[in-house]
Amino acid sequence: MALFPAFAALSNTKDENSPKDLEWLSNQSFRTDDALSIHQRATEKANEAEPAQTSRLVTKEREDKNHISSKKKKKEKEKKKKKRKKHKKSGEPSPANSGSDSDTIYPSDLLKKGQDEGSFVWLDDLQTPTDRPFCVDRRADRANWEYKSLYRGDIARYKRKGSSSLGLNPRSQAVSWAESGPEKKKSDRRNRPVRYFSPSVRQHLRSDGQPVLPSPPPEGGAITSPFIPVPPCLEVEVEGMAKGQSSWVNPLGVYDSATSLWLQGKGKAEHGRAEEPPPAPRDPSAALLAERVEDFNRRLRENPEDTHAWLRFVRFQDEVASGPGAFGDPPENETERRKSSVRATLEKKVAILDRAVDSNPGCVELKLERLRLCRELWEPAVLLKEWKKLVFVHPNSAPLWKKYLLFVQSHFSTFSVSKVNGVYGKCLSTLAAVQDGSMVSHDALPGTEEHMLGIFLQQCHFLRQAGHSEKAVCLFQGMLDFTFFKPDTVKDLPTRQQVEFFETFWDSGEPRVGERGARGWRAWMTQQERGGWLQPNEPDDEDDEDQEESEVKDMTWPKWKIWLDVETSREAVHWLPWRPDKTKGQSVEDCEDPDRQVLFDDIGPSMIRLVRPDLQLCLLLSFLHFLGLPADPSCYSAPSWSVLLDDLTLLEEVHDQDAPLTSYDLLVPGVSPVGHMTSLQGTRKGAGLCKQGEEFLDNMFQMILPLLPAQERAILSLHWIQYEKLKVLRCARGRNKKRLKAQGKRSKRLAKRLLKEPENRGRLSLWREYAHLEWLLGNLEEARKVFDTALGLGVSGGLADPALCDLCLLYAQLEVEEAWRVGSVTSSPAVYVLAKLAEGSSYAPFSGQLAPVAVLKARKTYEQAVESYLPGLVEGASGLGHAKKPRRVKGLVGCYALFQYLTVGIDATDAVYNLARERLEQQPNTAAQEQVVGELDWTRSTALECEALAVQRAALLRHHTDASVYPLGHLRLALTSALVRFPSSAPLWRLYVQVENRYHSAGRARRFFHSVTKVSASVVPRLFAISAEQRRKQLVDSVQRAGSYGDTLSTLPENGLSNRIRCLFENAIATEHGVHCPLLWRMYMNFLVSEGKVETGRGIFYKALQDIPWAKGLYMDAAQLFPDHVQEFLDLMTEKELRLRVPMEEVDILLED
Repeated sequence: MALFPAFAALSNTKDENSPKDLEWLSNQSFRTDDALSIHQRATEKANEAEPAQTSRLVTKEREDKNHISSKKKKKEKEKKKKKRKKHKKSGEPSPANSGSDSDTIYPSDLLKKGQDEGSFVWLDDLQTPTDRPFCVDRRADRANWEYKSLYRGDIARYKRKGSSSLGLNPRSQAVSWAESGPEKKKSDRRNRPVRYFSPSVRQHLRSDGQPVLPSPPPEGGAITSPFIPVPPCLEVEVEGMAKGQSSWVNPLGVYDSATSLWLQGKGKAEHGRAEEPPPAPRDPSAALLAERVEDFNRRLRENPEDTHAWLRFVRFQDEVASGPGAFGDPPENETERRKSSVRATLEKKVAILDRAVDSNPGCVELKLERLRLCRELWEPAVLLKEWKKLVFVHPNSAPLWKKYLLFVQSHFSTFSVSKVNGVYGKCLSTLAAVQDGSMVSHDALPGTEEHMLGIFLQQCHFLRQAGHSEKAVCLFQGMLDFTFFKPDTVKDLPTRQQVEFFETFWDSGEPRVGERGARGWRAWMTQQERGGWLQPNEPDDEDDEDQEESEVKDMTWPKWKIWLDVETSREAVHWLPWRPDKTKGQSVEDCEDPDRQVLFDDIGPSMIRLVRPDLQLCLLLSFLHFLGLPADPSCYSAPSWSVLLDDLTLLEEVHDQDAPLTSYDLLVPGVSPVGHMTSLQGTRKGAGLCKQGEEFLDNMFQMILPLLPAQERAILSLHWIQYEKLKVLRCARGRNKKRLKAQGKRSKRLAKRLLKEPENRGRLSLWREYAHLEWLLGNLEEARKVFDTALGLGVSGGLADPALCDLCLLYAQLEVEEAWRVGSVTSSPAVYVLAKLAEGSSYAPFSGQLAPVAVLKARKTYEQAVESYLPGLVEGASGLGHAKKPRRVKGLVGCYALFQYLTVGIDATDAVYNLARERLEQQPNTAAQEQVVGELDWTRSTALECEALAVQRAALLRHHTDASVYPLGHLRLALTSALVRFPSSAPLWRLYVQVENRYHSAGRARRFFHSVTKVSASVVPRLFAISAEQRRKQLVDSVQRAGSYGDTLSTLPENGLSNRIRCLFENAIATEHGVHCPLLWRMYMNFLVSEGKVETGRGIFYKALQDIPWAKGLYMDAAQLFPDHVQEFLDLMTEKELRLRVPMEEVDILLED
């Protein structure tokens, strides 16, 4: 077939001399003679038709006057096409010169002309070749008849370079291609309807609504209208105001036009120029923003020393940025005005803070806010320089040092463990010099000693989280020696000189606190003055140490798993610092791991003086909690302590079905103890410390207890027994009977040893813990005997003894749980115990039913006790010279509430708790507040009591709803009202999540979580919100994976849970305290990997490094989740100086051995 079918007559003549390989360049269908003749005829016809064409155009315009508008539109389109053409050939015919005498012809109009010149047939169907292998299809397309054009989808998109159409006569035929220009698209975009997510609608929703109220009828006039008239809408009122020349600068309409222009900063229009139209009415929300800005400017101009006003003005800029653009701008510019970037808003805030700092050069709070905002704008080197300059100017500000330490600790580019530890030492040494007066340029601020202790504890936990457990333990050892065993000869010296004397003791090689044979700094220095003592070579009774087993448990494991297991095992055993044993002839060179040795330079600058006894006790209790002993969760409930949260047990359910009332007795605050660092999904190696750790703890108690007063010794003994009870409880939950039996023997032996002490025989708190320990071991009769013995010793104290109330409350709760577990209807033993407590006389074990008269007497006694004890909350008589302290009433209220529950009902119990809450929340008089001494002030003590009572109430309501038919709304109301007051209470959140997980719909719980997190800065509500959604997703996934389509589903399928959980994570890490929470980042990374988004989870790991580079647990999680990049993570740990106990090269050696 020829290239051009119109010239199908091919010539058989070929050029003999032309090469064969260039035949594809020759056009066989083109003939020069025919082309020249056609070109000549076309030129002649064009010259002849030129004069006649003009006359036909004029005649056509006169005849067709009705088509003038269509002609203009066509000419405008042709002009636009001419402007787009860059080049045009001179010989090309144009529609302006040819074809203008005919109307537009659509493809469907071609049916009226000509006849078929052939029949339509496919080329492949031809049996014999023909010289006309084409035909003209004149069949009409009905779509073209209807739409007068071709379907746009059938037309190839291209830019037209000319106006002619191939195949049509350019003089009499033309095709109009209707194309939509950019102007039409732009107008369509402007006229697009406003959607619910558009900026104007969002701004309208945020603005206050305009109430539409009917105007009152005139006085004395009769209402003749059959309906109440409604005032005009807001738009009509605005138009009326615009007509009355009223605006935001002229609200009363009393200024003339010149004054209004002057107030707006505009000039008067020149003479002769047309008057401008009146300004469009402003948006009410924009006017409100303008008024608030004007108010801020006026107040700050009148009182520039108001730092809180400056900070409120800075936070107000976020509201301005989300507002409708510039003040008074017309609405059509609103979208463009609101496209300002976050960087522009930050720069505006920094500019405001610069002015604030200039007006208040001594305000630290303004400078801190400025540095916080500049973290996104300045380079790291510039930011670090500004921080150093700020702490140099204000070296006595402990809150400023805390912020600076958190910045250095979380700045990844300049982070290393040694640098941060050095900054901690510099901070504490500077504050110590300020406190003792060595730094004469700055005075000590109030509360410096408390802040110094908080910074010291933060340093110890930082080293623990970084893996340097040996340095953290040495810090505590040094502080205990420096505080409790300080020689009298150096007490009056400055802190720096005391540290120099202490260095000689530390480097002498003498045993320290917790080590065998330790005597303390004071005894060593006294003996040195007398000539020193010789170390006897005592025979070691424990030379028969067990041979170390192979650290590699399974050779078939992958290499990364072996490293993770060995690292965790050594972390649990090697957290104590290594000391050479002189009895065995060891020296410093015998240590296999040099990092286990701690030098004095690492701990010396952090030694501080603690003078107050309550702070010394707080230091001791903090060290016990560091070792894993139960501590008061309120110590770590402050939002600033979120950097310590790294234990997933904070979110785990501790509710025991057999112990619904007492399972919340021992709580874990979410901070991992030393020696238990592992991956987030890993399990602990044991219930307590290792063998060396238990020996260390025993030695420390024996060394410290004789130095303390009797009351503080009782507190330490109580924590010790609670620690043993906690280990028994963990063994019981582990379902390992052999381990439980062995641990029970050790714990009972320790409890009996403590109770045999003469001063502890009357301590009801210790008897209470020992009886509970026996109950957990399953020895119910033995436990009852212990309870009865304790009640016989102290029942005479009655309701005035808080320890006796706590003992009776636990005894009654355990009896109620046991009766419910065995299915007993009555709870007579519990009622008997509570009645005997109210009676206050001699006690005898329960033998039968209690008389009704005794119940009535006990109720009356409880009512009088609650009425007399709750209003005062202060022990001691007024008028005495000694200080008073808050009374503990949670035991009393708990006993009364449980007594009412067993004898009357749940409504009476609720009334007791409501009365106690109302009385506790009443603020006492100023005189009573001034008499409360110690760190635990009146407000904090009241909050602790209210939170404990709220937990008791929720647990009792939960038990009642499980045991009988009762509306769950009462329990939900109690939990929500308590959580609004105590948003950081982990026990209340656990109960709330357990209750809400029963429902298919999670909307109520989500709304409540959102309302709490919106007003609370703590990270605890956000963690529980995420945990609740994850549990819900696990339930939905388990149902969907079951595949039992015929059965009834236990829950309704729900989509979008993964996206919701990710949104909760993102919102949590965007907060001030959530961004530095290791537990939050680790949970986020684990969740993404569990969803199959491995690369996204790995990206979150590197994002987390920018905020928590010190958390070793994060690297261990990454090694478990991304095993292909383990070596990269280990190199990163080595670079940042995190503690790496097992290098990968050592793992290879272990595998070879």
